[in-house]
Amino acid sequence: MTTFLVMIMPLMLFLGFPFMVILLGGVLLGVILFLPGFDLTMLVQQTLTGMKPFALVCIPMFILAANLATSGQAARRLIRLIRAYIGHIPGGLPITTTAACTMFGAVSGSTQATVAAIGGTMRPMLMEAGYSSSFTLGLIINSSDIAILIPPSIGFIVYGVATSTSVGKLYLSGIGPGLLIFALFSIYCFSNSKIKKIGIVSKAPWKERLKATKEGFWLFGFPLIIVGGIYTGIFSPTEAAAASVAYALFLELLIYRSLTIKKIVDALLSTGIITSVVFILIGGGQVLSWILSYLLVPQQVVPLLMGADPSPLKVIIIINIIYFIACMFVDPVVAIYVLSPIFHPYVIRAGVDPVFMGALVTLQVAIGS
Repeated sequence: MTTFLVMIMPLMLFLGFPFMVILLGGVLLGVILFLPGFDLTMLVQQTLTGMKPFALVCIPMFILAANLATSGQAARRLIRLIRAYIGHIPGGLPITTTAACTMFGAVSGSTQATVAAIGGTMRPMLMEAGYSSSFTLGLIINSSDIAILIPPSIGFIVYGVATSTSVGKLYLSGIGPGLLIFALFSIYCFSNSKIKKIGIVSKAPWKERLKATKEGFWLFGFPLIIVGGIYTGIFSPTEAAAASVAYALFLELLIYRSLTIKKIVDALLSTGIITSVVFILIGGGQVLSWILSYLLVPQQVVPLLMGADPSPLKVIIIINIIYFIACMFVDPVVAIYVLSPIFHPYVIRAGVDPVFMGALVTLQVAIGS
């Protein structure tokens, strides 16, 4: 059956099947063909088991907060604030894009949501300023990957659930790497624009800066609530997610006054659709992980890769390579949920900090995808 799964899943992927169909349909077909008499209700039970952890409640609430911010004025006012202060320096617009993606990541925790919120506004600006299409798209997509490291990262939630690692500690571990990548991107954008002498825009007057500050400083409430609330112990990650939704509603309804009933309904519907997809992928990942364990695949394959007494460096390198390759073909959520429980015992045995490994894995799936 293992050989069948290895063959049928890539084939279904090549034929264009939705990934949730590949996960659940591939396993179901394999069980029917190769495990006669198998109780199929076990697959249903495992699907529900994957969706059951309470920490996953964070996901729909953070998605809703991001959708509310995107439907209203938050993303545009964030861009206006950053551009007012640094837009005129060499590489100012690309740095504004990277900074906006980093900051919006503190609202959404999702690469896709960040691309949608920031990319739509910044792409025309960058193209008009003389940047090439390839540079513009590469910048937006790669800068949006920072969002998966900045709390409230959905990747950290899934990794924490899959390995029983503290989601709060994972959140804090991602801030440093996320800001470091932002700094490196900014240095490159500055140097590239300085050398090519492109993207120069006029300096914003102080009147415009003060107006942008007055409108945009409210956005810093999101990281204050999420990071500050978790770090000080005021909120658990789930409570911080609920507080971020309340703050998004407060901001868009009372401060910016940009939300209508229709926009709120659309945000709720979009959240429901995205959450359904994420949870089905998590449930499918649990089914695949369970059936692989049932077939003893990890016990047979992983020791061949790791050896009898793997060193910390060897464990880190092998896991990173496998995640990088896996995420070229599968959804990052599935890769984290399926592979993390398999490799976690080796991470512990080698003496690698699971929080450090979680940050590394989450970054790697963003790069691989």
